[in-house]
Amino acid sequence: MTFNNSYINLPENFYEKVSPEKVPEASLIKFNSRLADDLNLDLEDIGEDELAEYFSGNKIFEGSEPIALAYAGHQFGHFVPQLGDGRAILLGEVLSSKFGRRDIQLKGSGQTRFSRAGDGKAALGPVLREYLVSEAMHALGVPTTRSLAAVTTGEDVYRETILPGAIVTRVASSHIRVGTFEYFAAREDVESLELLVDYVINRHYPEIKDLSNKYLALIEAVGEKQAELVSSWMSVGFVHGVMNTDNMSIAGETIDYGPCAFMESYDPATVFSSIDHYGRYAYANQGFIAQWNLSCLANTLLGFIDGDREAAIEQVQELLVKFKESFSAKLRFKLLAKIGILDEKEGDRELLQEFLELLQEDKVDFTLAFRTLASALDKDSEANKFKDLFGKLASGVDEWLSKWQARLEASDRDFKAIKDSMNSVNPVYIPRNHKVEEALAAAQSEDFSLFERMNEILSNPFEEQEGAEAYALPYEDKSFQYRTFCGT
Repeated sequence: MTFNNSYINLPENFYEKVSPEKVPEASLIKFNSRLADDLNLDLEDIGEDELAEYFSGNKIFEGSEPIALAYAGHQFGHFVPQLGDGRAILLGEVLSSKFGRRDIQLKGSGQTRFSRAGDGKAALGPVLREYLVSEAMHALGVPTTRSLAAVTTGEDVYRETILPGAIVTRVASSHIRVGTFEYFAAREDVESLELLVDYVINRHYPEIKDLSNKYLALIEAVGEKQAELVSSWMSVGFVHGVMNTDNMSIAGETIDYGPCAFMESYDPATVFSSIDHYGRYAYANQGFIAQWNLSCLANTLLGFIDGDREAAIEQVQELLVKFKESFSAKLRFKLLAKIGILDEKEGDRELLQEFLELLQEDKVDFTLAFRTLASALDKDSEANKFKDLFGKLASGVDEWLSKWQARLEASDRDFKAIKDSMNSVNPVYIPRNHKVEEALAAAQSEDFSLFERMNEILSNPFEEQEGAEAYALPYEDKSFQYRTFCGT
């Protein structure tokens, strides 16, 4: 790797210089050669054993300057003034012709001063989940961190049970979070906060650096990125599960795949995280929480926005209203596109809402419903693919289908073009929760074949693949309450 490190040039209160802990027996599970090529990484001549040494931290790439980043965060609404990379180490940054500057980070690489009595390690299951889901999200077109490699470490990790240890190599636009701003604001370290603002603008939002109020512009720019991100999540049924401010990337990427999962039976109140007892991060709350997190970012910058605090608050409130409107418009556009409508007209919002209510009342699978809907444009028996998803509400479905077909007939596009556009945004395959669990369970016995198979299928989610029918189906028991855990 050819590193071009910049974050380490900030003062040392931004991070800790720390090396990854050595592991006893590194073994490569997966190396993302396609991503490596896109990053212009010249690793073709390195064998699997040596790749495992590098991506476990046993060996350090020349030019790497390992650091653990400092940040704070609101966790489930409660402020924690110091969090930081407790089990992750940034190896450095690389420049690529395709992506520009990207962080290369080891996650699960040992203790840092931010570990808070944790072991700094990661277990195999959460590592493979992050690899699978982050790469699936990329294929689905959702802004996300990526996975470059996964290795086992040959050591045990102690959680509720003894688990095999592993490390994932994560690639991100940066690892700067809302919590990074909160870290310095909590210490009233104005000088560091201003350095952070300038760094973030130069790295992520250079188009605003010369504006008269770059601080207000930064909040607006981050808000637009978050509105796009969270609306993209919701359009594919994704529930992040732990939208704390330390998990909100300033770059607008999905970060920290802990207790995340994909909704199957449509229900706006869907929660997967075992620790989200009150549904704070439920599916339908994600837009509101993104706005709340944005307000936390704004709170750290009020003194820069305007010397008059009340005037600064008023300007921020206007931006928060603008965020809500932008998010709602983006989500509505994405969901309408999933039912074939690209030009919103009067009555379309009600048509969409009626569709979602049908899904919720009959506990219909979110992904299958949207994917099979296009078949209902055909005047043959194939239309039953959609109707067969419903039970007792078939009459309500017929009524809705008639209104929907009449709406599309009034557009200036033929049905083939509409079907093609719908199929381009409605995936056949998502990381089905039970299939993910099957792959993770097999991996505990060192059988990575299901993990490989899922990666292959999820890399092309919008095209039907021969022999992959089981990966397009939800879990048979609709009453099953799936729960996920953070893995720390």
